[in-house]
Amino acid sequence: MRLRNICNYGMYKREKSIQIKSSASALYNNLSILPITDKNLTYFAVIHGSVVNMVSASVDGLNFSHRQLQSKEGGMVHGNSLIMQASWCVLPSRILLVLASQKGIQMYESDGSIMVYWHAVDNPEASTEAVFARGIAATRSHHICVGSSTGSILVFNIPPKGTNITVSEVLEQHRDPITDIACDCTEDKECVADLVTADDSGVLCIWKSGEHFNLIYKISAYGGTCSSVKMWSGIIAAGYGSGQIQIYDAATSAVHVEVNAHARWICTLDIASESGKLLSGAEDSFLRIWRIYRNPESNTIEVEHEHTECVTDVQICGAKFCDPEGNAFAVTGYDLSEIIRYVQV
Repeated sequence: MRLRNICNYGMYKREKSIQIKSSASALYNNLSILPITDKNLTYFAVIHGSVVNMVSASVDGLNFSHRQLQSKEGGMVHGNSLIMQASWCVLPSRILLVLASQKGIQMYESDGSIMVYWHAVDNPEASTEAVFARGIAATRSHHICVGSSTGSILVFNIPPKGTNITVSEVLEQHRDPITDIACDCTEDKECVADLVTADDSGVLCIWKSGEHFNLIYKISAYGGTCSSVKMWSGIIAAGYGSGQIQIYDAATSAVHVEVNAHARWICTLDIASESGKLLSGAEDSFLRIWRIYRNPESNTIEVEHEHTECVTDVQICGAKFCDPEGNAFAVTGYDLSEIIRYVQV
């Protein structure tokens, strides 16, 4: 296990914030970003209760367009249904915005203008526990995976266009509510595994996606909730309520690095797909950037600390890179009506 500290290797400066219509809820992973490179736009999505605040921003930061999506039940507006997560899912032939809520799963065209699919979450009448959907990821093929409070993971088959979306499989390996799902964001089609799912107890399941999803490894619970998980080039980064980040090899499920990254609950992780930069944000108001890579000589995974940013008096609940290289990132905080942006200098 190796952790090198090269703090402030790549300095970032704070840019002008993007104002949003209503403040961010105290949910982990409460920020989704979609770069639209051919239009020089970036889409942002932040949850507030039963509403998703969407902002379309020009790359120069001068022009903004706002939209609010209301939680819906069976296509009808349902204001009391809290949204748990919102995420853009990039598939080979289309991009969908997926919302996971207490009532069900909604899928929209990427700009939020048209709902293309609705799936209700089962709520047994005898159940007294909260029921909800949470955890969203698109695979490299044509599937979108969405987790639930029962521990089940619904695998949706997405056609190249249209609304003929179906549930092709239900994965039943978790016993606790799903917290996050991630697909490997690189293009290595020969990888042993390409999907990871996490739950409230800290259990991780590593899968190989395809027409049928195969469980490769199941990693036992580690010290509490795994709130956020990411996968890159066969490497899994998992953030926990303890403030620690565990780095696993997806091909073997072995732990390579354990990082005492934050003093409080980690609320978000993200990986820049083209550089291997890892962004972590926590309730301690700190954002940290790390670089993860595989040492070709020893075949071990190593981590370097590159940058730390303190967002004073802000309980961070979402942070994402704005580009595949990790040259810019954005952050949201609980009860904060703005998206704070940082750019590398």
